[in-house]
Amino acid sequence: MRYLILVGLFLIGLTLGALNSKKSKTEVVEVTKAVEVKETLEVVDLPVQTACDAPVQSGLLRDKMKGMSFVAPPNPFKKDPIDPLHKLGVDCIAVLPYAYFKKNEPTIHSFSGGGWWGERIEGVCKTVEHAHENGMKVLLKPQLWTHDQWIGDLDFKNDKGWKAFEKNYTRFMLKWATIADSMEIDMLCIGTEIRHSTEDRPKYWRGLIKAIRKVYKGKLTYAPNWDDYNKVTFWDELDYIGIDAYFPLSSEETPTVCALKEAWQPTLKELKAYSEVWEKPILFTEFGYLSLDGCAGKTWELEKARKSVGINQQGQANAVQALLEVFGAEDWWAGGFLWKWYPNYSSAMGEGQHARDYTPQGKLAEEMLQKMFSD
Repeated sequence: MRYLILVGLFLIGLTLGALNSKKSKTEVVEVTKAVEVKETLEVVDLPVQTACDAPVQSGLLRDKMKGMSFVAPPNPFKKDPIDPLHKLGVDCIAVLPYAYFKKNEPTIHSFSGGGWWGERIEGVCKTVEHAHENGMKVLLKPQLWTHDQWIGDLDFKNDKGWKAFEKNYTRFMLKWATIADSMEIDMLCIGTEIRHSTEDRPKYWRGLIKAIRKVYKGKLTYAPNWDDYNKVTFWDELDYIGIDAYFPLSSEETPTVCALKEAWQPTLKELKAYSEVWEKPILFTEFGYLSLDGCAGKTWELEKARKSVGINQQGQANAVQALLEVFGAEDWWAGGFLWKWYPNYSSAMGEGQHARDYTPQGKLAEEMLQKMFSD
């Protein structure tokens, strides 16, 4: 009997020992896992990133106007000026014949025999021919310029001054509208940044549009500055809401693509709502960035200081990419025209040195556009 009891106690001891051993092993495993988790958490706990992963989204602009503002050359083309743009993926160009005015005077001076060849009728028509031969569409965008006044500041003290200007401007636009129709130009911009006139005298503009429609059968738009597109009241008479889209986004020297996309969101919502109200697509008749530090900020101020500001190709490329990817995903956005491209790049008389200019030619922005414009 005593023997049986001893055997029983021995077996119970073995069982308890095994249980304790199993518990110890479990505790070891749990502790080990806890250590692994702790080590994993320490590895994941990285510093906040200052850059972002933003690969170029090729194909996004397949159904958009991939436009470029084409600078008129001083002399006739020596070779096809459109071929480099065609290879880049551009599918439409804006042709820009200028006329000149004097500060707060109503007279408009066109180039009948002087000025640059590319801004005269002969040069404009030749440029359009080259574009059409390459399968590109054309926006004709006649503009007014003077050296000491932005056209948006043009104003007159009385009705007499405005009527004199309007008479001259109507003559100027009807001449180009007639040429545009004869050349089968796809779209005509009826004015650019003539702020006081469009805000204060919309009746004139409605009359001008009707007069243009009588001689030109293509699409029409108008190009207000970024800060007064919502003060134009005759969009119902046009085919596109145009905007020269120099919206200031960031004062940083080189904001990331991600940061710029975030900065665009309030404007994106506003433009979408505006398009819905007027039931018209929005076209960026101009957009672009200097290849300088802070290029996504106030462009008009940066232009004045361009000689003293650091060159920054990455900043320019980031800004262009962010704009195209933000708006390229929107069905109400028709596309836009990047400012700008020199057909005779090596000898062009541009706005300062090429390295500090808006043009993407020979810069990181051109490499980005090559991918962006790829279908």
